[in-house]
Amino acid sequence: MPTIFEGKLFADYHQVYLCDAIDPPVLPDEWPDDHLRRRVNLADRALVISTARDMEVAVKVELHATRPSPDLAPVDHAVEVSLRAPSGKLIIAGLTDDIKAAARVAVPAGELRALVLFAGLGTLSDDGLDGDDRYTVHLWPEKAGGTVVHRQWPGD
Repeated sequence: MPTIFEGKLFADYHQVYLCDAIDPPVLPDEWPDDHLRRRVNLADRALVISTARDMEVAVKVELHATRPSPDLAPVDHAVEVSLRAPSGKLIIAGLTDDIKAAARVAVPAGELRALVLFAGLGTLSDDGLDGDDRYTVHLWPEKAGGTVVHRQWPGD
């Protein structure tokens, strides 16, 4: 599983995102209840992840040649979505990061599927500032499809 990004991102407003690097899209600012439950929001060429904390969080992105089969038993929440990357490059950033300085990674140009795994959601301190929440995004080339929640976090 090749890791193409691993680091800490500042999840201001509880959000980190991946988007196409050429002509970055406008990110969605409305979060209907169903999107909040899924913990992801989509725009054309963008995937926004709703994090448990609005602090620095651990984010890992892995690129696969075909659909991966990660073990979902240790994760709290798992959701699969589609993401278009026509340029073959993605920006990975926190919501208010300087987009010019944000990480950029190469991916196959075109349609991708993304399986977003949320772990450690139950480790947050009472004030919500500390915790061991972490987010892994598995990407692979595949035709667009609907949103599928494979595992639903019952908390908040």
